Amino acid sequence: MADLPVQPVIEFTCRGTPYQMGLAQGDAFADKIRESFQTVAELEAFRLKKPFGLPFGMFRQIAERKARRFVDRAFAVSPISARERLQGLADGARVPFRKVALCAAMEAVLGDLRPITTTNAVPKIGDTLQAGCSAMAVSKTATQTGDPILAHNFDYLPVTQPYYFIRRSQPAGKLKSVELSLAPAIGVVDGINEAGLSITCNYAFTTDKTKPAPTITMLISEAMANCRTVEDAVEYFQTSPRVGGGLLMLGDSRGTIASLEISSTRCVRRDPADGRDRLCHTNRFCCSATCEVELSESAVYGQQAPAVLRGRRVHQSSDERNASFQARMESYESFDEISVRDVMSDHGPHGTPSSDTVCMHGNYWFTTASIQLFPAERKLHASFSPTCVAKYHEFAVEGS
Repeated sequence: MADLPVQPVIEFTCRGTPYQMGLAQGDAFADKIRESFQTVAELEAFRLKKPFGLPFGMFRQIAERKARRFVDRAFAVSPISARERLQGLADGARVPFRKVALCAAMEAVLGDLRPITTTNAVPKIGDTLQAGCSAMAVSKTATQTGDPILAHNFDYLPVTQPYYFIRRSQPAGKLKSVELSLAPAIGVVDGINEAGLSITCNYAFTTDKTKPAPTITMLISEAMANCRTVEDAVEYFQTSPRVGGGLLMLGDSRGTIASLEISSTRCVRRDPADGRDRLCHTNRFCCSATCEVELSESAVYGQQAPAVLRGRRVHQSSDERNASFQARMESYESFDEISVRDVMSDHGPHGTPSSDTVCMHGNYWFTTASIQLFPAERKLHASFSPTCVAKYHEFAVEGS
């Protein structure tokens, strides 16, 4: 497998109304946004959705129109400001709204694998899912400084890595934040705001019925602007219409940490076990209510999935990473930046990086960004690379 190049960490500030923030981002990243549309069009996973015999250009136009209708209906059920921000993004980049809508809508389908999986196939021996994201959090009682730490490996398709950037969001009259996002997106993958609230996002694979609603990363953006504590964020997500599945790692400046398991119809908080001061998760639910709507334990990728994934068990990678993750975290009594990085750099019991390891080096998915969050200090460390070779850049929330 090829090594993933380290991408430069680009920083950008947007401020003002939602429309003004989107407009500024669209203008600043116009070339990358237009380029991203071609990248999406070339993805095997996208092309496999094209009906046989339909010209690809026509298929893409139909997909864009459907995405626009989905997004319009999604914002109709929610009071969040994402519609205005997405319109600003399109206007700033000087592209049709339907094209940025397609990028926004794709997040909603990433966690819905039902169309491309089956429970009838037999997984191949030794095959593994090449998809992921891993996150951990340690409370203030588990660190050498007495301050909590969160960390996230963002495992994604390598072709998306050139579109990553660190966004300083300064919404008018609301909380400032520092966030990991993508050029054609208004949502947040990882973020920390001036109150110290920190959130990381993993995908989960769910089966409950979805209706058009804002995506989870859009809601994280709203939480960054409006919530100060873990409790605030949990209440916000539990009461907000949403689409898709995810696992959020939460932390705040007081030292509270929690994992939030989300589907389109369920939202359950998981706290550290009694007497423990640490949490981790990959892409599998732990709570009984969310497990009820998780993709089947035996599900494997079918013929509508990218070729490299076909016949492979969906949850294999998550299961392997969970086991390794837990063992590596328990080997430390207390944590600092170095030990957190060591855990997130884990290459498994044999030291061989793969699609089954926390620091993921697969031939479809890869750890494309490594993030550390420090709620008490209001700081974020970012490297657009696998954690094992990370060279972190530090970003402090302005005014904190």
